[in-house]
Amino acid sequence: MTSSPTPATLGTDQARTRLHELTVIDVRTPAEYASGHLPGALNIPLDHIRRALPEIRHAAEHGDVLVVCASGARSENACKLLAEQGITTATLAGGTGAWAADGHDLHQPAACDTRAGWSMERQVRFTAGALVLLGLVLGLLVHPALLLISAGVAGGLVFSALTNTCGMAAVLGKLPHNRPRAADLDDALAALRTR
Repeated sequence: MTSSPTPATLGTDQARTRLHELTVIDVRTPAEYASGHLPGALNIPLDHIRRALPEIRHAAEHGDVLVVCASGARSENACKLLAEQGITTATLAGGTGAWAADGHDLHQPAACDTRAGWSMERQVRFTAGALVLLGLVLGLLVHPALLLISAGVAGGLVFSALTNTCGMAAVLGKLPHNRPRAADLDDALAALRTR
């Protein structure tokens, strides 16, 4: 049995000094990517990583690959998935949030290309809060059993924290504004093939 390569973690200063030699893959949604990303980062959302395996493998054979997201959780999951496929990668400690907090620039697409949107974390907080409020209101006005909506959301949030996964984010990621345009994904894959 062969062991998978262990993903490394780079701090923001380490990544900044090596940025010119790294292939950076941003696994956030296109809307999050458009709100600001590391210079030169290619957007391949987490749920498209499997489709991009050949191109990522090619890039990893020609240099180091850094996987980033907003906080580091999704990029860590992507790195584990890639490690299972024998692809060595690194993740950015603290993600783009830490990158920006340390004073490093985030790049944004030209104004005409921007698909402005909320971060996935903000979308999850909004949706969870709205569902809890809806459950409370319906439970008070319609039937007490509808309070189970709020209880279900609370249980899901606890499960999410314990497992470091987020089912709600997975569902929200399927919405049209969070999906990559086919041309954008094809461009990112083509860029990986030329590394």
